[in-house]
Amino acid sequence: MNRKPFIDVCFTPTLFSLFDVSESIVVVIDVLRATSSMCIAFEYGANQIVPVKTVEESLAYKQKGFLIGAERHGEMVDGFDIGNSPFSYMEPKIKGANIALTTTNGTQAINVASVAHKVVIGSFLNLSALCDYLINENRDVVCLCSGWKNSFNLEDTLLAGAIAKKLENNFNLSDHRDSTIAAKLLCENAQNNFYVFLNDSSHRKRLADLHIDEDVKFCLEADKTKCVPYLSGNALIV
Repeated sequence: MNRKPFIDVCFTPTLFSLFDVSESIVVVIDVLRATSSMCIAFEYGANQIVPVKTVEESLAYKQKGFLIGAERHGEMVDGFDIGNSPFSYMEPKIKGANIALTTTNGTQAINVASVAHKVVIGSFLNLSALCDYLINENRDVVCLCSGWKNSFNLEDTLLAGAIAKKLENNFNLSDHRDSTIAAKLLCENAQNNFYVFLNDSSHRKRLADLHIDEDVKFCLEADKTKCVPYLSGNALIV
């Protein structure tokens, strides 16, 4: 590629059809909490994660020897092995495990993105490793923010902005869409303390009401892992 590759930001899955991703890498982002948990699962030795759309699909993998996970509206679904907290993926049972997972937002976005040239998983937890990978690939990038039920959210956009900021010397940020510049400016405005910046955000309040604010703090920490999960067939691997 003779030109600098572009980095674009898609604020919600409902806008994804506006992007031509046939030759692009799509970074799926669900900071709170799906993509953060996926990165941690691989850091703790998971073999693969199959992202599925429905609770019923995840449950069906039980008979195949998979650990099954399901989250809806921020809460773990009864009868499943794991939910959507990164801390639930720090257990010995994760090592070597095959996992089927469905979440309210993140796994839905992965399925939407699956038409891309390549799909990778992004979080603050793997930020530097992810950006190193994208620089090495030297290919157009679309950061797909999972949002909340197809609506815009702050935390995913902050991470998209952090990615854009790290890549600005190697990628073209300004000649394509304003969304990338907006995400970068939002990140720069918040970078002194992402947790405080998100104090009034809808999903932080949602998770605080569920008494899992520690998940929020953890998911906003940078560079806890060098794992960059990517989609191969219907499963995420590293």
